[in-house]
Amino acid sequence: MLVVMRKDATPEQIKGVVEAIEARGYKGHPIPGAQRTAIGITGNRGALEAPVFESLPGVLEVIPVSHAYKLVSREVKPEASVVEIGGVPVGGGGLVVTAGPCAVESLEQTLIVARAVKAAGAHLLRGGAFKPRTSPYSFQGLGEEGLRILAAAREETGLPVVTEAVDVEGVDLVERYADAIQIGARNMQNFSLLRRAGKAKKPVILKRGMSATLEEFLMSAEYILAEGNYAVVLCERGVRTFSDFSRNTLDLAIVPAVKNISHLPILVDPSHGTGRREKVAPLSRAAAAVGADGLMIEVHHDPNRALSDGPQSITPDMFETLMQDLRQIAPVIGRSL
Repeated sequence: MLVVMRKDATPEQIKGVVEAIEARGYKGHPIPGAQRTAIGITGNRGALEAPVFESLPGVLEVIPVSHAYKLVSREVKPEASVVEIGGVPVGGGGLVVTAGPCAVESLEQTLIVARAVKAAGAHLLRGGAFKPRTSPYSFQGLGEEGLRILAAAREETGLPVVTEAVDVEGVDLVERYADAIQIGARNMQNFSLLRRAGKAKKPVILKRGMSATLEEFLMSAEYILAEGNYAVVLCERGVRTFSDFSRNTLDLAIVPAVKNISHLPILVDPSHGTGRREKVAPLSRAAAAVGADGLMIEVHHDPNRALSDGPQSITPDMFETLMQDLRQIAPVIGRSL
């Protein structure tokens, strides 16, 4: 259920409605909009009586929410959300590019790549300090040392840092060092991790699971919002299909599908989506064209020697060329880069 407040509702009236909701054992989620504030209600196991809330001061109307995912739906918030990551707005009219190595290997490697992507025009720096891998014998990341390296790269370049937390304990560390917490595809339905991310004070980038439907994807985001963290960005990174010419199948159709029913911004990761560096630039251009709010791209100065995902990492020169292409595409689709 959704309580829609009047345009002239005061902060005290909004607070009063939230207190009335919580007094009945539910949870109230005030979501400011361009015109008025709406308050989502979660925690109820059945239908609520609308008149109980309709009579409260400042309330315009009480309406049911038809989707199982309540807080991420445009029924709750018709306007597109803008999430700030280290001062960089994600959503709205911009095209945000997140770039960096798949894994943090050393300070030297990270700084080389960070300087290069910064010079080419990237807005955010990505890099993995914790690397959940298919094989237990593959490089698993540098852990907290990797987070310190990312923080040093941010200090030098000014690029806000995005990095993954792979478990509940890891969220504490990532929250301490980074500007945004990434939840990877393998953890999209790790509900205890989602709940912990929902209590974090940093934005969350949630990647789509390898076989997740649109509804499952949005329900995972709902877990985070339900805990009180509304700064959530979705990320399409390819799904598993019968395709044998790419690592995954990049599902660009999910971008307009998400934007039709959810107010959350969505990025596209063409690196994991294709698994081949020669496919990254074409799919990046396509992602921008279908309306993605940004891209997440893996860049390595020596990809053939990368400790993780070298075949899908593009070189700094390739990244610079891609950024030049995006600068030409962005105005055509009504976006800025």
